[in-house]
Amino acid sequence: MIKFYYNTAPNPTKVALFLEEAGLPYEPVPVDTRRGEQHTAVFKAINPNAKVPVLVDGATVVFDSNAILLYLAEKTGKFLPAAEKRGEMYSWLMFVASGIGPYSGQYVHFKHFAPEPKTYAVNRYDFEAWRHWRILDKRLGQGRYMLGNEYTIVDMAAWGWARAVPFILGAEAWDKLPNVKRLLDEINARPAAIRAEALKEKHAFKTEMDDEARKALFPQNERLTA
Repeated sequence: MIKFYYNTAPNPTKVALFLEEAGLPYEPVPVDTRRGEQHTAVFKAINPNAKVPVLVDGATVVFDSNAILLYLAEKTGKFLPAAEKRGEMYSWLMFVASGIGPYSGQYVHFKHFAPEPKTYAVNRYDFEAWRHWRILDKRLGQGRYMLGNEYTIVDMAAWGWARAVPFILGAEAWDKLPNVKRLLDEINARPAAIRAEALKEKHAFKTEMDDEARKALFPQNERLTA
């Protein structure tokens, strides 16, 4: 059976959505990153980058959420577009991987967690996060889904991050991203999405951002006190 190493962040949740949509049996394995479980030798043996999600499918280990989506789509033949749309699929999937995710994540870090002074960093990542989300919203204004009328892994990738838009950009962000909100609401109503969201109830993940969590999530700060 597939082992799925996860927490409740956007990237693992979009993989959970695929697993549920495809009806694949899997064993969810929680990794509490605020407790530093991603840095253990056991976990780094399957993902040396010390991040979730990771998928272990027999002898095959796949890390990075969009790589996992591609692997599962190819394995099952599900939620992939027709051959003539594959170029668009790869482009938009990588747009989420290299743009939406990183810029949103960095904006969250500097906006909510970084110490002062941080004006320059907040300004940069606010600008870039909004720029990428507006591109996504414009794309979704051209059709029901990211690739037109077909629900694919690109929509799953976008959904994972769209769930966090109020925390990333602020509660008022939906007024400026109506097409992203439409996609989010539609996918949220799918039974598979409800089951994917329910994974967070299967484990009592640490929620406090205390010294233990900061040490686990921001290990670079140790250099400042050395």
